[in-house]
Amino acid sequence: MLRSLRFQLPALFLLGVVVSGLVSAVIALRLFRSYAEDRARQQAYGELAREAEGLTELYSRQAGLKLLSAQKLELATGDRIYYSGLDPFPGQGRPAFNPLPNGVVNPRAVRQSRRALFFQFRPPGGDQTLLAAARPLRVGREFFGVIVVAKPKTVLDQRWLALVERLLIAFAGGIAVAAAFAWYLSRRITTPVLQLSRAADEVARGRYDVAVPEVPGGGEIGVLADSFREMAARLSEAEELERNFLMSVSHELRTPLTAIRGHVEALREGVVTDEELRVASLTVIAAEAARLERLVGDVLDLAKLDARRFTVLQEEVDMERLVDRAYAAFGEEARRRGIDYRRTVDAKPVIVTDGDRVLQIISNLLSNAFRWTPDGGRIELELNASDGTICVAVDDNGPGVPPGEQERIFRPFWSRDGGGTGLGLAIARELATALGGKIRLKSSPEQGSRFELVLPSQAE
Repeated sequence: MLRSLRFQLPALFLLGVVVSGLVSAVIALRLFRSYAEDRARQQAYGELAREAEGLTELYSRQAGLKLLSAQKLELATGDRIYYSGLDPFPGQGRPAFNPLPNGVVNPRAVRQSRRALFFQFRPPGGDQTLLAAARPLRVGREFFGVIVVAKPKTVLDQRWLALVERLLIAFAGGIAVAAAFAWYLSRRITTPVLQLSRAADEVARGRYDVAVPEVPGGGEIGVLADSFREMAARLSEAEELERNFLMSVSHELRTPLTAIRGHVEALREGVVTDEELRVASLTVIAAEAARLERLVGDVLDLAKLDARRFTVLQEEVDMERLVDRAYAAFGEEARRRGIDYRRTVDAKPVIVTDGDRVLQIISNLLSNAFRWTPDGGRIELELNASDGTICVAVDDNGPGVPPGEQERIFRPFWSRDGGGTGLGLAIARELATALGGKIRLKSSPEQGSRFELVLPSQAE
């Protein structure tokens, strides 16, 4: 559970929100603490000043009458009331207000002040600091003393704590919203990932036709799903190619082996007694053995190229002579099938490369052209040089290669008609790459195909 991506994603998201929220709250508290305290102090002093002014006005209006006791006034206002000066209610036996210690407030300063005088003090025997507002007590123009209305300084902390409480409520609300968003985001990310995981399990069991989920919105998960879908398609295609290859190779091996076995049996049992027939049988055996050798050689070449264990020789190669050799090898087939077979040489370069492998590439390209060109068609072999490169082109007027298959025909074991081993073009391209060159294809249904082997004129 704790190692699940569905848990870790929202947990990390929430942790980031909590940490950032705490940092923001600390910074906000530090920035606004002094401001909030000043506002709270001003508000408290304002309340005290209004209460002190009300008491003085009440006294001046009810001069000579019995005023409410200090206890009742404090109970009504929630503040403490002090007095310094002459007894405002003589003859009542005890002071009407709490006496203010000497030295706490300067009566002269209060008397001369047009507004309330604010200060802080700690009463005798008390352990709290009080915020106080002092106002002069007058009847007419006669000054009797000073009334002080005070409240504990802890009221500032209470208001500060109220701000902290609001911040905590806002923080809790933010955490709840972030948790909901994290849960939604986790579901949005982990659901397609889990579906891809289940699809991967199916692919691991050999089911390549598994349905890969469509990821809404794209993004990295969408790219992963598309790549996985393409991988499954490639694996399915590779499996199909492998089956076709095994069937093709089995057929390609069985055909010459059957011919060789038949002629060997006939020679061993003495069925063939005529010298001419015996030579013909041996010729067939040699041709079929060479065919087997070529097939096995193609498979080994492809394995070496895939394993990067292929050795390329460096020697001077006369490209005109090499093209002539490749051209001559298919002359008899062209004559037999009535194909217009031509050779065009526009340059006579000598390059440093592996001549045998270049000959193998050209022969594979010509073999592919002869396979797809109908009887009576046209095939042309060209050699030219330009811009530091050598180009050997094979043109035919066959059916052409559709755009969707122009990349697939270079894959091993893939054949458009299901015949052959599908190794010729694959080996040709790999060899061209190993020699520092490349093979280009231009094809259309109206004009046929043109395969170009492009090699550097100097060895890299």
